[in-house]
Amino acid sequence: MDWGFRNVALFLSVCAALAAADTPTFEKTVAPVLTRTCTPCHNEALASGGVNIAPFTQAASLTGSRDGWDIILRKIRSGEMPPKGVPRPAQMDAVIQYLQDEFARADRNLKPDPGRVTARRLNRSEYSNTIRDLLAVEFRAEQSFPTDDLGNGFDNIGDVLTVSPVLMDRYLAAAARIASRAVGADPLPKPLEAQYANKDKKIRRVDFSTIEASGRIEFDGEYMVRFGLPGERAADARPVTLAFWMDGKLLHSMPVETKPSKLVYFDPYSEEQMRLFLPEGDHVFRAAFLDDDFVKGLNAKDSYDRKKNKYLDSIAFIGPYAPKTPSPSQTKIFICDPNSGAVCVETIVSNLAHHAWRRPVTKAETASLLKFVALAKSDGQSTEQGIQLALQAMLVSPHFLFRIEHDAKPLDAASVHAITDIELASRLSYFLWSSMPDDELLGLAESGKLHAPATLDAQVKRLLADPRSSALADNFAGQWLELRNLDVVKPDPQKFPEWSPELRDAMKQETRLFFDSMLRENRPLSEFLDAPFTFLNERLANHYGIEGVKGPQFRRVEIDTPQRGGILSHASVLTVSSYPTRTSVVIRGQYILNNILGSPAPPPPPDVPLLDEAAVGATASLRQQMEKHRADAMCASCHNKMDPLGFGLENYDGIGKWRTMDGKFPVDSSGVLPNGSSFSTPAEMRAVLKTQLPQFSRRMEEKMLTYSLGRGLGAYDRRTVDEIDRKLAANGYGFQSLIYEIVRSLPFQSRRGEQQP
Repeated sequence: MDWGFRNVALFLSVCAALAAADTPTFEKTVAPVLTRTCTPCHNEALASGGVNIAPFTQAASLTGSRDGWDIILRKIRSGEMPPKGVPRPAQMDAVIQYLQDEFARADRNLKPDPGRVTARRLNRSEYSNTIRDLLAVEFRAEQSFPTDDLGNGFDNIGDVLTVSPVLMDRYLAAAARIASRAVGADPLPKPLEAQYANKDKKIRRVDFSTIEASGRIEFDGEYMVRFGLPGERAADARPVTLAFWMDGKLLHSMPVETKPSKLVYFDPYSEEQMRLFLPEGDHVFRAAFLDDDFVKGLNAKDSYDRKKNKYLDSIAFIGPYAPKTPSPSQTKIFICDPNSGAVCVETIVSNLAHHAWRRPVTKAETASLLKFVALAKSDGQSTEQGIQLALQAMLVSPHFLFRIEHDAKPLDAASVHAITDIELASRLSYFLWSSMPDDELLGLAESGKLHAPATLDAQVKRLLADPRSSALADNFAGQWLELRNLDVVKPDPQKFPEWSPELRDAMKQETRLFFDSMLRENRPLSEFLDAPFTFLNERLANHYGIEGVKGPQFRRVEIDTPQRGGILSHASVLTVSSYPTRTSVVIRGQYILNNILGSPAPPPPPDVPLLDEAAVGATASLRQQMEKHRADAMCASCHNKMDPLGFGLENYDGIGKWRTMDGKFPVDSSGVLPNGSSFSTPAEMRAVLKTQLPQFSRRMEEKMLTYSLGRGLGAYDRRTVDEIDRKLAANGYGFQSLIYEIVRSLPFQSRRGEQQP
């Protein structure tokens, strides 16, 4: 028996020794691969790409240089390293697995840290949307306030949203004007007429049935909108429907007779009019005959022949007139009759402050605001004008202008706590709507029920289904994809004569509607890279060479050509990543690396020679010129990453139109990525990028978490991003899953005190 026990003990000890020998360690698994494969190029003397790998051959670097290791791991996991021409070691998968396991173990042992969000001023979009939802007043802060500073790629980052003296002056002026418009107690001026006519070149003919005019409404009020309709159609012509839009929103439609009058006119002409409430501000007005089949059989000359067609030629506005019924803003404000007594006035003021400040208000705060009502009345003004003055005071209060969250121990960085339900309500609404919480969300918060997981999920679902969630397309996508730059780019009219404001607006609308559809339909993130559909109107469809799309209205279109698919084939993206005179392989490549793959190349050195612009497309293709940069070893380290991606988009010109020739030279869209993946066409490149879905997904997670929190991410956020990453992959990378996981995360629902220097 003794020998039996001894044999078993010996056997177990041998097994343990063998297991220990097979257990991966840094020295056995990682260091040899780095030494053999990486250090020949990345050493202290050579440091290709500015990287010296020698310090990372020590196990201590796993904790001391974690940020550097994250970059290394990302590059070897994507296949970018080792570069083409250097054999990939058979042990590389073991290296990746070891590093992932070590970092996951280290992150699990870290104390959770939700970070800290600075008190945030409302940015211009948030201010406008909050005024809209609070008072039903359309106010365009971008036309009145200075541009918001950017931080971490977004304009809602608390650390950079400062308040200058100029901005404070604008806040005071805006509050006075908004309060006056909302309450409507100030007298309106005498009605006047403003006309926009073809003869004065104040209208734009979008097509034979549609005209547009840009104009300003000086006062909220009702206006007679009068349309001039020259001409007549054949006696058997059917009536048409006249529709009128403001800023893309249909306001009214009515039937219009087009056949000849029984009276004899030498110059046929008629007018139609509608009375509408129009808000103050600069607007784009559009009038059109809907489903106008008659003009389809006319040529351009006959379309404006008064004996052969009736068409739109002018729009006139006569007003303002006092509304016959309370305006939407008055309905929101006057929840009782303010002239019925002090109790009603207090109720109105308290209710306004409650919503404007997005939290319950105290009796003392209400009493302080009521002093403004008394002040106005002592000056001979009406009760309504007193409420207007109190509202003005609310709108310049820090409680309105800032989103302030409180810490029990604000100077203790170790003091982590859940934010209040009321603070959570504002985080959620400003994340998904860029606006204030509505009554349902605020009510749940004030009752202490919002933090319950099922309740919070239900509110996320409700807010996403609301039209206000299109703010994510405007503000998140507009900055992530750099679409806002479309407002400032100026393509050379000699190179791109088809460029126009209408084309620019159509480009923006395509990507906005596409993003909104991806979100509302919870489509997989992979479709951002190669979706089989998009949204087009006739103008943009013609630009793309896609047939069968008629009229100015956008509609969903299934893609049946390899020329288009996903955001990288959208003209908006292709235009903002080009120069005014030509495409840019570098800008487009860097655009993909930064916004899609999250692996931007470093900025170029200061002495990079410029391209010979005159030679591009004339004596050499852009590709041939760019290859000169890649021939330089110092340039190649970055251009080998950027250029293939940029070349993959060379079939699109500087405003996103498909082409097969670059001047006199055939376009060559082929490329090979650092990981060895090759492609010959834009469609093949999109397929290659889809294989990088985990990398793209992580970039989206980092970008949207930054946007949702209003702060940059730190090393302590790595654990949160990893958790979101795992759960998103498990749910098939559905877009809405990303939203839910962010809202459920520790940093979204918690905060800590400030780190002391």
